[in-house]
Amino acid sequence: MKLQLALDRLTRGECFRILEETKEAIDWIEVGTGVIKEYGMTIVREIRELYPNHTIVADMKTCDAGKHEAKQAFEAGADIVTVMAFSANQTITDTLAVAQRYQKSIMIDLLGVTEQKRLIELEQLGVKLVSLHFGKDMQQEGELSTDLFSLVKADASFEVSVAGGINEHSLPSMVNQKPDIIIVGSAITGAEHPQEAALKLKGMMKE
Repeated sequence: MKLQLALDRLTRGECFRILEETKEAIDWIEVGTGVIKEYGMTIVREIRELYPNHTIVADMKTCDAGKHEAKQAFEAGADIVTVMAFSANQTITDTLAVAQRYQKSIMIDLLGVTEQKRLIELEQLGVKLVSLHFGKDMQQEGELSTDLFSLVKADASFEVSVAGGINEHSLPSMVNQKPDIIIVGSAITGAEHPQEAALKLKGMMKE
């Protein structure tokens, strides 16, 4: 089980300070949508250069122009690009083709998906990696529910990540569902001591 650190709603300086403190505890680095909108592909390149041994996820949240956006991110050094599940099938197949050409991967963000039908379609398109996503605005309405996992329970072929306000209190219930990747943002980036927070969460994932 991997720990993915989501860097979002942060300045460039905060991103690099937190990465330097947590680099030993995390497996994957997510360059969040807000950070990409603020700093573009430049920050992806900088992170790639400084952390060559980490998997880098560019959270592009692509929903159109898939070929171009995937190419942008991969050439900047990203290993994985996120694409929204509600995108047109052509957008998804286009990004998957670009990923194959660069020997990289696409993560399909399931935000808003509630029906198993779409998971079946995604599998048929060749999707291998999906993200169960309890959105930031949705978090205002309640805590992350493990009900989301019912979408992927029927199909063991997907590699599954989960994100959405995960912290030390909600982490055990997520770990019990045995996802492949757990994505944590503010529980680490907003902590007084990010390194300690990351090490604690990583330790809980191993218990």
